[in-house]
Amino acid sequence: MKRAVFLDRDGTLNVERHYLHDPDELEIIPGSGPALRRLMDAGFMLFIVTNQSGIGRGYYTEADMHAVNEKLVAELAGSDGVAFEKIYFAPESPEESSYGRKPSPKFLHDAAVEFCIDLEQSYMVGDKTADLECGWNAGVKQSILVRTGYGAELEQAEPELTARATVVDDAAGAVDWILEQA
Repeated sequence: MKRAVFLDRDGTLNVERHYLHDPDELEIIPGSGPALRRLMDAGFMLFIVTNQSGIGRGYYTEADMHAVNEKLVAELAGSDGVAFEKIYFAPESPEESSYGRKPSPKFLHDAAVEFCIDLEQSYMVGDKTADLECGWNAGVKQSILVRTGYGAELEQAEPELTARATVVDDAAGAVDWILEQA
């Protein structure tokens, strides 16, 4: 069975832009690309798991989201040779019924079956409560909170919740921590 790292998109891999839908506004958080490459070199599969409620709210289209994803993937592949196995996304608003909207673990469970992943040897990285809970609900080895995006605010606002997580500065810090455990 394989190991994986599941990553939130907005605020984790790229700078948080409220309802990001324009590829021209995409800004990858510095250090993310080389760090993700190190994970790949260590044998981890990479996945993006993202809630995109702006689609369900009518703020932008699914095509807009795919355009942002395509730019993110292309930039990370071009600069550092990073490859994601799959991008899972939940387009529903929080008020709508959803198959995989985080904190649901369903996308992680789907990846485990489709890609033969051992979730107990895998990790979830994100900047929100839903990211941490998604990982825990799926049974990953650890959920990691990054202080980028909304993570620093969450660390201050919910110390009991974040005490259960590993807290790092950014995605590169998450990679450092993961590789220390491996």
